[in-house]
Amino acid sequence: MSTVQTEKKQHWLINFLNSTIGRKLLMALTGTFLILFLFVHLIGNLQLLIPDNGKTFNEYAYFMGHNKFIQVVSFGNFFFIVLHIIVSIVLTIANQKARPVAYAYQAKNPKSSSASRQMMILGSIILLFLVMHLAHFWAKSKFGGLTEIELTGGVKGHDLYAATVDVFKQWWIVAIYVVCMIGVAFHLLHGFQSAFQTFGLNHQKYTPIIKSVGIGFAILIPFLYALIPLVIFLTN
Repeated sequence: MSTVQTEKKQHWLINFLNSTIGRKLLMALTGTFLILFLFVHLIGNLQLLIPDNGKTFNEYAYFMGHNKFIQVVSFGNFFFIVLHIIVSIVLTIANQKARPVAYAYQAKNPKSSSASRQMMILGSIILLFLVMHLAHFWAKSKFGGLTEIELTGGVKGHDLYAATVDVFKQWWIVAIYVVCMIGVAFHLLHGFQSAFQTFGLNHQKYTPIIKSVGIGFAILIPFLYALIPLVIFLTN
């Protein structure tokens, strides 16, 4: 392949990523990855509710923290979260520049849900929640502050279960988690279906199914996430 052809391909890619369509596609791709992450992460977190004093959850946490493949996926997840945030900010700024003068009255689009109009606000709430979540658990696990215990096979690990229970004994933290999960639910209500629309997967037969699955996912997943701190708070 000649240098000119390579430059043309690179030029096309840069132009595509700088376009509104390219950014929306990037938002949909990163959003889809994060939706899958929410589902997988929930399966692990639900082990907190197993009545074995945290044995199963601590074993799971140790595996997740020491498996090389999982570690690569974890770094990829952080990358996609940051990329999703950056692209959303860029899109918001671009939309504001396209309409620099605010209207005295702006009629609501009946096709635009309240979640769609408040995506940046909801996203900001979720971002603050992520910072708090990482400070409570991930930072302590990586940089110290957790009790060391013996796991199956004599392996030394962290008692992340005990740390989680200590955090969720505080009612105000549980309240913040529940409120943030409501924010996640509204964010997903718009984001799930929006991603499929961006991919061009619109069909008279399948769109209602996608919409129903999206609503179910947006309700069930945040509900289960919120249930974990509530159960821990009420039982400890």
